[in-house]
Amino acid sequence: MSSNKQTLLDQIKADILSQNICPDLAEQATQLVFGDGNPDADMVFIGEAPGKNEDLQGIPFVGAAGKFLNEMLASISLKREDIYITNIVKYRPPNNRDPLPDEKAAFLPFLQSQLEVIQPKIVVTLGRHSMDSLLPGLQISQVHGQPKRYNGQVYLPLFHPAAALYNGGLRQTLLDDFAAIPTILAKIK
Repeated sequence: MSSNKQTLLDQIKADILSQNICPDLAEQATQLVFGDGNPDADMVFIGEAPGKNEDLQGIPFVGAAGKFLNEMLASISLKREDIYITNIVKYRPPNNRDPLPDEKAAFLPFLQSQLEVIQPKIVVTLGRHSMDSLLPGLQISQVHGQPKRYNGQVYLPLFHPAAALYNGGLRQTLLDDFAAIPTILAKIK
């Protein structure tokens, strides 16, 4: 693992704290949930914001949606250690409400810095909030599972794993979309 990348990521995390980003969110959250995984990963997964379990443990995607994400990773022979995972908003919004546009905007430069450090081949957006922040103007129902190249970066919009917990039909859609990831990765130069 490249310690230099980890040092740079640690600095971005320190910057969020020192610049007091979204103080109202920070005040009611247990801690900042910055990101987790391999800084040298080819794939970065981006959700919207931490939930209750994430807020308590300080790690993204550790609740029910995270278990499903782990299952999907296993379905393409990957583990959490092979990828990097984060959220747009790094503090849990009160009562798990959706992140507000100004909260997403405040955190976006830090997310972009994370991506610049990691330099993944593919950025997988999980859910519409994360897709809207990085690929504005698309409808997730129309573009899920279809790789998009934008500003030199390949993105793969997917439904949020949490959505599959409430909608069984989406579960298979997500598994099918996930199954294409190795092929997409292999095509990226």
